[in-house]
Amino acid sequence: MASVYDFEADTIMGFPKSLSDFRGRVLLIVNTASKCGFTPQYADLQALYERYHERGFEVLGFPCNQFMNQEPGDGTEIAQFCQVNYGVTFPMFAKIDVNGSDTHPLFAYLKAEAPGALGLKRVKWNFTKFLVDREGRVVKRFEPNVEPGTIAPDIEALLAVPASA
Repeated sequence: MASVYDFEADTIMGFPKSLSDFRGRVLLIVNTASKCGFTPQYADLQALYERYHERGFEVLGFPCNQFMNQEPGDGTEIAQFCQVNYGVTFPMFAKIDVNGSDTHPLFAYLKAEAPGALGLKRVKWNFTKFLVDREGRVVKRFEPNVEPGTIAPDIEALLAVPASA
């Protein structure tokens, strides 16, 4: 696989979506959960989305229930929770696994391209964030404790680079 554009994932409502639909945009791909200590980061992710969306930025949320069952709901429940509590309007996808034998292929790719601390190719916890440039290449990984607002300079730097034709 050459880029994130080579993958497909189901939307939160269960419809297949090719990530190539986001070609030419800067992406922040995040594994999320509704009952996690980091759940308030949804507000900051939404703020980044609103601030930069018109310039070519997307946040893509991927709910995951692999960490202490912190995302037990189905797609409808997750979407409603995100909208009601945090006003989320960025694209959300169906619940996936980010580690183990059922790891979604997108997250297998993200982890291989941007390993965590000590080169570990696993997601440590909910709200791990992967920043992707306009060409679909993984540029940087941010661990869960990194507040989304602190990523703004990295996003701005990538937005300053035009997409290739």
